[in-house]
Amino acid sequence: MSQPRLSIARIATDTPMGAQAYEAQVIARAADAMGPAWSMRELVFRSMRSPLPGNRRLPMGRVAKAPASVRRELGRTLFRGDAVSHRTSLELPPSPHADVITLHDVVAWRFADESAPVPAAAEEARRAAAVICVSEFTATEAVEFLGVRDPHVVPNGVDPRYFTATPLDAADRARLGLEGPYVLHAGGAATRKNLAALAEAWPRVHRERPGWTLALAGPAHPRRTQLFDGMPGTTLLGRLPDELMPGVVASAAAVVVPSLYEGFGLPALEAMAAGVPVVAADTSSLPEVVGKAGLLVAPTAEGLADGLLQVTSADAAVSALIDAGRSRAAEFTWERSAAGHAEVWRSLA
Repeated sequence: MSQPRLSIARIATDTPMGAQAYEAQVIARAADAMGPAWSMRELVFRSMRSPLPGNRRLPMGRVAKAPASVRRELGRTLFRGDAVSHRTSLELPPSPHADVITLHDVVAWRFADESAPVPAAAEEARRAAAVICVSEFTATEAVEFLGVRDPHVVPNGVDPRYFTATPLDAADRARLGLEGPYVLHAGGAATRKNLAALAEAWPRVHRERPGWTLALAGPAHPRRTQLFDGMPGTTLLGRLPDELMPGVVASAAAVVVPSLYEGFGLPALEAMAAGVPVVAADTSSLPEVVGKAGLLVAPTAEGLADGLLQVTSADAAVSALIDAGRSRAAEFTWERSAAGHAEVWRSLA
């Protein structure tokens, strides 16, 4: 009898973010989590003329907008022979063989400035054999907003590099313009990221911490530039190489996550793993991830400023927060996440 096969399908991108970190970490551990009784293949889709590495091509724009019936027919071909098929991107068509999807959040449906949702995605999520959500918050959103039944909650992990990250050396810090103490924000600049409140909060923090810098890392975005370019005590780092990020985080005096809405909030967990105190908005999934190991504040200019001034003080409570953060982060491993995925996959075979 041949081995049952698991396929994990993703879309190639030249701008990897948190979702792509999730894909890489789970895929790297899937075979071990499933054991020798299963075979596994990774399907990497890219558009017809994309120069990115991959092993499948699709007219991605047309596929994403295609009617549900067309997408189902295409999925029958793409996932032929699978026992279980896991799509990590909703743009990909559904499999007829135990179709599994990952749902990081529902921002495509909730926020107008995010990428528009795939027209058939909500229906496909309701039809899926299993929906894996990265947090209890996202699972609740999936049920209440999309009508998904019985989603599985499997939290993300944190890259082990952050537990052993060392601060940047003097040359790297000078090259980035980070020679003094700094607060780091890393991520996107969509409206839900709440950078407007951070921009309003920072002048007060800078007045009381004049030697400090607010460093903002992330892909170029007009909203971030408009809010912060030229503001005293701020620097726009742009998108930084992935291999540099653990050192950038470890060198920070604090990390701030002011978001109004996060499906998980990986930057907070990475900071905690690196021994850096976190100020996070008391919203969406962030309390679930941070717990009592970070400073949760109102997502307002006043709340963010108060929190940042507290964690950049000499208060002994900050050291306790750092210790609690590292312990909390150690609970979120990619091995545990992969094992949770494998439990779902095996249950469907």
